[in-house]
Amino acid sequence: MSSSSSAESKMALAKTVLSTVGSVAATAMLVRTIVHDYIPPELHEYLYFGLKNIFSKFSNQLTMVIDEFDGLVNNEIYEAAAIYLGNKLSPNIHRLKISKPEKEKNFNITMERNEEVTDVYNGQTFKWIWLCRQTEAKHFYNPRDMNSTLKSEIRSFELTFHKKNKDLVLNFYLPYIMKEAKLQKQENKTIKIHTVDYENMYNLHDMWKPMNLDHPATFGTIAMESNQKDMILKDLERFVKRKEYYRKVGKAWKRGYLLFGPPGTGKSSLIAAMANYLNFDIYDLELTTLRRNSDLRKLLVATANKSILVVEDIDCTIDLQDNLANRAVVVHSNGFHQQENKVTLSGLLNFIDGLWSSCGDERIIIFTTNHIEKLDPALLRPGRMDVHVHMAYCTPCGFKLLATNYLGIKDHKLFKEIEELIDTASVTPAEVAEQLLKEDE
Repeated sequence: MSSSSSAESKMALAKTVLSTVGSVAATAMLVRTIVHDYIPPELHEYLYFGLKNIFSKFSNQLTMVIDEFDGLVNNEIYEAAAIYLGNKLSPNIHRLKISKPEKEKNFNITMERNEEVTDVYNGQTFKWIWLCRQTEAKHFYNPRDMNSTLKSEIRSFELTFHKKNKDLVLNFYLPYIMKEAKLQKQENKTIKIHTVDYENMYNLHDMWKPMNLDHPATFGTIAMESNQKDMILKDLERFVKRKEYYRKVGKAWKRGYLLFGPPGTGKSSLIAAMANYLNFDIYDLELTTLRRNSDLRKLLVATANKSILVVEDIDCTIDLQDNLANRAVVVHSNGFHQQENKVTLSGLLNFIDGLWSSCGDERIIIFTTNHIEKLDPALLRPGRMDVHVHMAYCTPCGFKLLATNYLGIKDHKLFKEIEELIDTASVTPAEVAEQLLKEDE
């Protein structure tokens, strides 16, 4: 009798629950129909966020919204989160995005929209979700967003955590993500060489056009005396480790090199070897095509940190012989004077050692020349060209290195005779390498 009564009570409870669920579902459908049919679409979003805010007042959770753009500039926190979360994808995730640009080394793995990732830091749980919201293109446009299919899409991350962890997030968790993302980006980076895009000189973010740098030169392959290589390597290693030291002594974190010597002595190969060693991008600057000193400053500001800025054949690209401190004056036939548009020596000096040179960190500026005697002494002093590297003609030691690299042999019966000839002749490493390329044995 009792078992029958118990079964009846459970059945009644089940009917009550189902009835309640049905009523809630019907009410929800009714509310949805009313909202859809009678409330303008423009107010839907405000209604949604209003209800969300009401429920959030009774929650102990806090949500931070990290938009992709801060006005018209990139949000560094958003970029760092995208990189960081690419390595935090849990087994429970249902969808992810994967890509591999041409000639890049690694796959790019990121979250798919509306997917959730849980991260644990310092014993606390943090939930991330990537949101993408469509909007009318006429109401939202960002020229920094180069993907035409996404110009009408607003993207953001939402980070949700317990309210008690607000200080932990702001002071430790987000800085940790920024640091980790920076390290991951540097490790997975493909070195690029950037050239000036003169059609976009007035767009700060598009002034440089990048291409992958596939130059194979390393410090192990370039024909250079070992003591000179060691000097350069030690100087580079010391430079990248001294951020706090440069700040302490009040100097911009940059280093200037002058590579001088005859054509074919390996200046370009040394630059590529330095870029490969440091994993730095190269910015190739041609001064003769610039019209004014202000263009020079804008190009400097537009270069990234951890980069090498190269100005080749400095003696040929600017009128240094006349020590022009101001723009030249051109007299027209009508008697009026007009300033000539050109880059001047004073503009170049301010570029490499003035206030504008401090707009960035961990930068190396390399000048090359075939004729060091043509350079103005003002350019050669420390602080502008800190390290002078003489790129000399090939030596017997350099020949042995080239023979090892090109032919795979460290000694041969002809080596002694060849080394004696090289020691007395003015022959460049490029000329020796060309001869070695002609033979397979």
